[in-house]
Amino acid sequence: MYGVDPQSVPPWTRAAAKVWVEKVADAECAWIVEYEGRLIGAVRLHHFDHGDKRAQLAIGLEDATILGRGIGRRVVKAVLDYAFHGLGLHRVGLRVLAMNVRAIRCYAACGFRHEGVERQSARIGDEWHDDIMMGVLADEYFAAARA
Repeated sequence: MYGVDPQSVPPWTRAAAKVWVEKVADAECAWIVEYEGRLIGAVRLHHFDHGDKRAQLAIGLEDATILGRGIGRRVVKAVLDYAFHGLGLHRVGLRVLAMNVRAIRCYAACGFRHEGVERQSARIGDEWHDDIMMGVLADEYFAAARA
């Protein structure tokens, strides 16, 4: 669900995993997600615009066996809490493949609102897919937390 052709992804090796972990560690604002003692993915805030107090969210949970347990929601809410309380951001946005219904439901449950569609923006194999743009504002996040 990253918007890349799965046939073009090279095999996952120990060396590739090491490079991936180092990349996450070097990012400005990223975390490795661990569940029950094992690495299951990563989450990050990126494309910061400090003047406008906004950033983009990206999350990838790599272990399909943990999906549907609310882990993604807990991770997204923890990052939003940090973004709005810790960093003082005004807005967090994201883009998600329109076919990724599970992720869209997760983001909506975390307060993100549908803001638009970028049509046929991701090519996966021979097929084009739309991206959905979603966003949440600090005041919406704080109001939901009080409710």
